[in-house]
Amino acid sequence: MTASDLYDKPGHLIRRCHQISLGLFLDRCAEFQLTPVQYALLKAAEAEPGADQITLAGMAALDRSNAARLAAALEARGLLRRAPDPKDRRVRRLSLTAEGKALLRRVEPTVQRMQEELLAPLTAEERRIFLRALRKIAAAHNEISRAPLRLPESGEAA
Repeated sequence: MTASDLYDKPGHLIRRCHQISLGLFLDRCAEFQLTPVQYALLKAAEAEPGADQITLAGMAALDRSNAARLAAALEARGLLRRAPDPKDRRVRRLSLTAEGKALLRRVEPTVQRMQEELLAPLTAEERRIFLRALRKIAAAHNEISRAPLRLPESGEAA
């Protein structure tokens, strides 16, 4: 195998794009002290206020233990509230605090600009095709992921 063989492998290219996306997010969102997975969990909590921690982990495609650590850290920052479910005290219900909602409002334009910057090398048509292809790959292989995407309505992958 030559180095050029590696550079044409989809898995390698996806990993490189992930590295670039992560680097852009961390750089552009540094002032908010927010990571992409923290952002994903906050967005899930925004979409499903009061949902249980496992549901939100599934919505953000996070494994349960990582989601629990993230939720605890976000709670410590005052961005998320975790409350025991009155019917089952082992279950934690998550909701954004006013500070969490305000942070999402402030960070959203930066995240949107970062996404645009990431896709800047592509034309509008290439972006549409690229995103459709990524969604197709993610959906086709969702079940083999260590943290499959789960939607709350049906529990199925997107």
